[in-house]
Amino acid sequence: RILSKQFTDFWRGRCINVHPSLLPKHAGGMDLAVHQAVLDAGETESGCTIHQVTETVDGGPIVVQRKVKVEPNDTAESLKAKVQALEGKAFIEAIEMYTGKGTMSYADAGVSIDAGNELVDLIKPACKATKRPGCDADLGGFGGLFDLAAAGYDSANTVLIGATDGVGTKLRIAQSTQKHESVGIDLVAMCVNDLIVAGGEPLFFLDYYATGQLHVNEAAAVVRGIAEGCKRANCGLIGGETAEMPSMYAPGDYDLAGFSVGAVARDKILPSGVEVGDVLLGIPSSGIHSNGFSLVRKLVEKEDLNYGSPCPWDSSVATIGDSLLTPTKIYVKSCLPLIKKGLIKGLAHITGGGLVENLPRSLPEGVGAKVVSHPPLPPVFKWIQKASGLDDHEMLRTFNCGIGMVVILAKSNVEIAKEMLKEAGEEVVYELGTLVAGSGVTVDNSL
Repeated sequence: RILSKQFTDFWRGRCINVHPSLLPKHAGGMDLAVHQAVLDAGETESGCTIHQVTETVDGGPIVVQRKVKVEPNDTAESLKAKVQALEGKAFIEAIEMYTGKGTMSYADAGVSIDAGNELVDLIKPACKATKRPGCDADLGGFGGLFDLAAAGYDSANTVLIGATDGVGTKLRIAQSTQKHESVGIDLVAMCVNDLIVAGGEPLFFLDYYATGQLHVNEAAAVVRGIAEGCKRANCGLIGGETAEMPSMYAPGDYDLAGFSVGAVARDKILPSGVEVGDVLLGIPSSGIHSNGFSLVRKLVEKEDLNYGSPCPWDSSVATIGDSLLTPTKIYVKSCLPLIKKGLIKGLAHITGGGLVENLPRSLPEGVGAKVVSHPPLPPVFKWIQKASGLDDHEMLRTFNCGIGMVVILAKSNVEIAKEMLKEAGEEVVYELGTLVAGSGVTVDNSL
């Protein structure tokens, strides 16, 4: 029987109930149906929840949870037996809490100190692998240290650059597919690519991982990806924060934020000397990168597909999810040698807003960009354009459309820059166009 609102309001805060799952997961069901739902969902743990009774069925504040491991050979009946054995003790614990005879630990509130410590132990080797001159990438202190002198910088003539970013709703795809490592690379890329636009060498990185309930292996996979991104950018992963916040996130959800610091000589800050007549080189993206996924996810749904569907734009990958999770390209090792050699006047990281919105951020007043040779859309962007109906202009102000970084340089430096980029592993470099008097970006050719 469902209790009335009048009843639950009268007894608010004074009536508790037991539910045979770890709420808010599998709320609303009863008895064996709940345990079967746990098994069907592939859960690795279950248990019981004592919660306050409110008008919302199984939706009241959680008082106590007791957990049990779900074994591969469990049935709904065997799981029910294991959970029922916990319910009496959970009720007694809850009653004692209300009568003042019991104690409540941090774990009772949903935060596991032990899980946090286990995560730190798991990720230490990955973080240590990002060691570079200036930092040892050791974890466990209250703050991460970086020695500018050891990294070869004269502090009196050095400017520090900070950048912060996230991965956006691309995280939803990682969470849905249970493939978490690549979004860590995305997180680093979105930050360090912004640093090099100012001429900076990325020095160190910190991350913030927030979730409602810490799943150690899942979080460790994310951090391994972050460490891999740091290695690609040659910056040290010197610290981070793992925040376990019950009730702030739905089950299975987490969010990421990254913070990176770089350094540049005071007289080498970019952009510098950008002028009419300079040439624009385009370095390809690896895919969608980490912007526009709110639209992409809607398009997948609109086309009656899911992340496990065969990929319609790339037969070389197994599923749509695998393709969409291609990590954001990190441009540090390809662009930094050109910066140090003094060949570059400016850079533009093509993120949210696309080429049309991002390139002008690196141009002085009175200077615009004329693009005459934008490459054709890569297959994933052709699919997006067809599914969305967007015209070329809207595509160019929403997605990177195949160009992840734009290099601005004098015409006399174009050939040596192309050669150095190819030596750094860039198989294709596009000569997009030139800078002209005016403002904004015009793209003359169709995509």
